Amino acid sequence: MRKLALSDDILLQVEKPARYIGNEVNSVMKDKESIAVRFAMCFPDVYEIGMSHLGIQIIYDMLNRFDDVWCERVYSPWPDLDAVLRERRIPLFALESQEPIKDFDFLGITIQYEMCYTNILQVLDLSGIPLIAKERTWGHPIVIGGGPCAYNPEPIADFFDLFYIGEGETQYRPLIDLYRQCREGNVSREEFIVRAARLPGIYAPQLYEVSYNEDGTIKAFTPKRDDIPATVTKEIVTDLTNTYYPEKPVVPFIKCTQDRVVLEIQRGCIRGCRFCQAGQLYRPVRERSVDMLKDYAIKMLDNTGYEEITLSSLSSSDYSKLEELVGFLIDSCREKKVNISLPSLRIDAFSLDVMEKVQDVKKSSLTFAPEAGSQRLRNVINKGLTEEVILNGAAMAFQGGWNRVKLYFMLGLPTETDNDIRGIAELSNKISAVYYETVPKEKRNGKVQIVASTSFFVPKPFTPFQWAAQCTKEEFLDKAYKTRKAIMEQLNQKSIKYNWHEADASVMEGIFARGDRRLCKPIMEAYKKGCIFDAWGEYYRHDVWIETFEECGIDIAFYTTRERGIDEVFPWDFIDCGVSKEFLRREWQKALNEQVTENCREKCSACGAARFGCGICCVERDYS
Repeated sequence: MRKLALSDDILLQVEKPARYIGNEVNSVMKDKESIAVRFAMCFPDVYEIGMSHLGIQIIYDMLNRFDDVWCERVYSPWPDLDAVLRERRIPLFALESQEPIKDFDFLGITIQYEMCYTNILQVLDLSGIPLIAKERTWGHPIVIGGGPCAYNPEPIADFFDLFYIGEGETQYRPLIDLYRQCREGNVSREEFIVRAARLPGIYAPQLYEVSYNEDGTIKAFTPKRDDIPATVTKEIVTDLTNTYYPEKPVVPFIKCTQDRVVLEIQRGCIRGCRFCQAGQLYRPVRERSVDMLKDYAIKMLDNTGYEEITLSSLSSSDYSKLEELVGFLIDSCREKKVNISLPSLRIDAFSLDVMEKVQDVKKSSLTFAPEAGSQRLRNVINKGLTEEVILNGAAMAFQGGWNRVKLYFMLGLPTETDNDIRGIAELSNKISAVYYETVPKEKRNGKVQIVASTSFFVPKPFTPFQWAAQCTKEEFLDKAYKTRKAIMEQLNQKSIKYNWHEADASVMEGIFARGDRRLCKPIMEAYKKGCIFDAWGEYYRHDVWIETFEECGIDIAFYTTRERGIDEVFPWDFIDCGVSKEFLRREWQKALNEQVTENCREKCSACGAARFGCGICCVERDYS
């Protein structure tokens, strides 16, 4: 009989107790006596965020298909339960069995964004697992990290035994087999770590050492042993159609951020935006077959009871069989009264035609992402959108019945000028004007609404902008004020609403994004001072972080506002993400020269991803 880890009196005093009881539809229960390896998969944020993450659903499904493995889930307890667990000394537990995480063989943590780093320590601490990896014994789980932030694991290197670099579908079976061999053969934990580091895509931070130059930059990053690789190459799924994907995703008891069926149609992006880390990390573009997607769409809807399905991709418009897939879904979903969501569409006639078909009743707002206000700066970031295309797209949308448009921009991009900032206001105004120019008065559905939002640019590893300087908090805020002022000067300013993000958190994200091992100490100290849920504005304590960096002798400007030398050794250079550093250097120079690079379908840019021998790289096109 399964017993809940929390008593009724605790569940009644915390917000949303359904976060902690498990037993949701499609959650997997196994007989403990029949399995050899217990794996706790963690998303270090609140349940509603973690349950919306597709990657965990995929790995959860894959691991539970293995007869000898039981994969369970764990999320960061919200601060109300965090306090109770500490006060009553209740160890953090997995949802399925309700048993302590410390008793598992593996704790896998997906790291999707930098601002969750203290939550990783929260999960370890509440589980009774030593925060520092080298202090652990066989009495503790193997702590392994993955996800996009694992492509620069150095700021949290001290806290992990292993990192999995790349896509999770390929190496977990060999890793689990190795673990079983070592445990059954009485091999030491240290020796298991060494053997694991020889597997493709697996990085063991304890087995590498860093030396520094006098100016604080990295001098060398080298293995401590000759029998482990100096370079860790990312793992990649070459055949997305014939791999793991959940037919029965877990359905939460409470409403989550992504409360719908998620159908991943492809990985990667052909566009090559120079600020976008995902566009580089997931190269080359690989599509799932349309027949597979049709089959899974119906099965997932039947197995979950969801009333909405979303097509997941970095650029949905670029999926080659989108028209066929959407047509099938429209026919199938009409019968089931299921809504279809299509994020990441480009501004063109085809995409708007698709949106027209799936939103034939309710005209919700359309989202465009010009990213920059001027054509010059869009060329710098390689956005591949002209003002003409943007305005034509807006006109077609307005003629189709939409009257609310969301626009996303970034402030602080490399080479940005005041004219580029003013361009955000002017472009918003032009789009607003298009509505009144193209829609006759008698056909207007109220006034046009333009919502312009700006985020602050954070340079990321493995992008052409990894060399760029980041703005200070004061510079970010000055740019936001200039944007707001320029919008207030526009003719259609009453139709334009302006939002901007917090500058403090963007600076912190920038520190962690390009950080090195010297940040492990301040992260640990900030956690000890009570910093958790830093991604949540109401809990983020910027003053504590600044104080902690000062106490630890960390120069914030070294990680943020300093432009990197073109030959500087980066903390993540030991990772081969598939695109070469030489390609990124070329793209950085082209950005400074305001030159555009063609997308992958038009012309190969020799980024290095062709070596994987899959996806778009296997399609004949211009390689000149």
